[in-house]
Amino acid sequence: MALPNVFDKSTAAALVKRIEQLTPQTTPLWGTMAADRMLAHCNVTYEMTYTDKHPKPGFLMRLMLKWFVKNTVVSEKPYKKNERTAPAFIIAEAKNFEVEKKRLIEYIWKTQELGSAYFEGKESLSFGKMTATEWNNQFYKHLDHHFRQFGL
Repeated sequence: MALPNVFDKSTAAALVKRIEQLTPQTTPLWGTMAADRMLAHCNVTYEMTYTDKHPKPGFLMRLMLKWFVKNTVVSEKPYKKNERTAPAFIIAEAKNFEVEKKRLIEYIWKTQELGSAYFEGKESLSFGKMTATEWNNQFYKHLDHHFRQFGL
């Protein structure tokens, strides 16, 4: 079954609606991440897509990520609860909830507005060139996983 399409306006709007239900006091159903850190954590995927904030992995690391991690990230199969995350996604310090929320909403709309054609064959920092479907699955699956974590 295909995941909802993040390049579709109605899907983007539904994701934003879920974010709008989140408050700084919302507690996770599993895990220990606070809401502000979860939002910052979700923003990392978009930072890796749109900014130079995160360094590109070396050749060997990238090869390992492509072989052993990529399918877990881009497939339609949901993430397991409490699955291990990459170091770049670990948010150790408290963040400004409103700032992170606003950033995530802006990234969701930017992705929707750029559309699937922009992402077809676009290079991923960690996995090399990906299809628009792989990008969609990566974006949607990660957000959905953490929104479900917070009961959204």
